[in-house]
Amino acid sequence: MPTYFTKAMMIFSLLLSAAIFGFFYAWVCSTMWGLDAADPRVAIAAMQAMNASVRNAVFAPAFFGTPIALLITAALLWSQNIRRSAALFGAGGVVYFAFGMVLTMAVNVPMNEALGALDVPQDIAEARDIWLAYSPDWQIWNITRTITSGLAFTLALLGVFALPSSA
Repeated sequence: MPTYFTKAMMIFSLLLSAAIFGFFYAWVCSTMWGLDAADPRVAIAAMQAMNASVRNAVFAPAFFGTPIALLITAALLWSQNIRRSAALFGAGGVVYFAFGMVLTMAVNVPMNEALGALDVPQDIAEARDIWLAYSPDWQIWNITRTITSGLAFTLALLGVFALPSSA
């Protein structure tokens, strides 16, 4: 039977996992579609502003804290001999770390920084070329991190369902 602290960590892990999944998902189904439909000069400027604003104390716990919380939860469950749940929480932590956090830092952030270094061109054709070179690739990688962060959340949720019936 998990301790109260372990149960609290399970809830915290689920909340962080759901928050980061929702964050990436919102980019898939609204933000990028809206930017793609806008004037590319507006899209570039808006993306630059959003990328500059996302580095904040509200976003950081979900982005950086998710794998830590999942792995701490896994370790707590493992120490209490609740192995199946521990393995599922641990797997969620590894999946998010590799395909959410590391992928973001290795692919999306450099793309964002390159876009952020540009001056928004006044010529719409030049802006369109820049946006079309950026948006489709960025979205492929964002869909990847959305799916994998959803998988991390699902694994953690399965970890709750895998608790022994006496828990």
